[in-house]
Amino acid sequence: MITLNLTLPDTSYPIYIGEHLLPQAELLLPHLKQKKVMIVTNTTVAPLYLETLRRGLQQHGVSVLSVTLPDGEDFKTWETLNLIFDALLANKCERGTTLIALGGGVIGDMVGFAAASYQRGVPFIQVPTTLLSQVDSSVGGKTAINHPLGKNMIGAFYQPKAVLADMTLLDTLPERELSAGLAEVIKYGLLGDASFIDWLEQNMGALRAKNKTVLAEAVRRCCAMKADIVSQDERESGIRALLNLGHTFGHAIEAGLGFGTWLHGEAVAAGMMLAAEASRLLGYLSEDEVGRIERLLHAAGLPTVSPDLGEAVWLEHMSHDKKVSDGTIRFVLMQQLGHAIVATLPAAVLSATLNSRFVAK
Repeated sequence: MITLNLTLPDTSYPIYIGEHLLPQAELLLPHLKQKKVMIVTNTTVAPLYLETLRRGLQQHGVSVLSVTLPDGEDFKTWETLNLIFDALLANKCERGTTLIALGGGVIGDMVGFAAASYQRGVPFIQVPTTLLSQVDSSVGGKTAINHPLGKNMIGAFYQPKAVLADMTLLDTLPERELSAGLAEVIKYGLLGDASFIDWLEQNMGALRAKNKTVLAEAVRRCCAMKADIVSQDERESGIRALLNLGHTFGHAIEAGLGFGTWLHGEAVAAGMMLAAEASRLLGYLSEDEVGRIERLLHAAGLPTVSPDLGEAVWLEHMSHDKKVSDGTIRFVLMQQLGHAIVATLPAAVLSATLNSRFVAK
């Protein structure tokens, strides 16, 4: 097992990475305020892993409640969030009750937001069950739900007490979901570590074959990079915005098609190609470098061409992006492979990007 620590001015917490960690409830015990927890999961994950986690905690004298939510990005709503509050109130849960998010990014985001809001703040723990949530969304304290006009627009910064990333849970992950997670893994190389791009090119076959050692190394590298960035900029006023590479375009794809039509990682992959094309048009990347990114995404089983939403729809959805400042859309671009920047795009460059070969016609 590998343990990383994310340290912030007001708190710190461990990120446990390894195999067969879910039954090891003793890892979670030091992070419980009281011996009472509520596990929040979904209809896909519950039959696979809920009882293992419940039994482990109960063997240590922990009282365990649970609530199972519908699965999918299209359920990341106020209505679903209220099911968590309903369960907490019905069971008279106090401020010492710890919420445990057992699921992917949707569950993690909603449980974190519920924890930030219930009685103005209760503790929570992340137990991510997808690659995407293990390498990205479970770490850093971003919590939110979606609004029809924009993704993750309603939420809070609220840090977990611990993150438990068990590689064994990825055994049941469908291939499409694994590829979606690899989009976020690739993102870390493109934005901040050129050597990681080399490593991913060499190890993509092993990653897609779910080699546990290689997966753990990918999770470690991504979490270490994210922990470093978040420790410098917890509330995304500066460097943390770089973690949104591909997301301004990607979130527009998700909202434009309807949440849940494309997986988040799929939209981010296509969004990274648009960011790469914009970077090329500005003279930052060469055609060969754009091709290298495209080949890596293809090797991961990811789309590189975006649906054609039409410029008006693209601009409408991107205008709701959280990086918008004084009405101007800001994008994360690649000044070179392994080095990202936040910049605005001239209107002509943005239009050329949205009408490039990376948008379906």
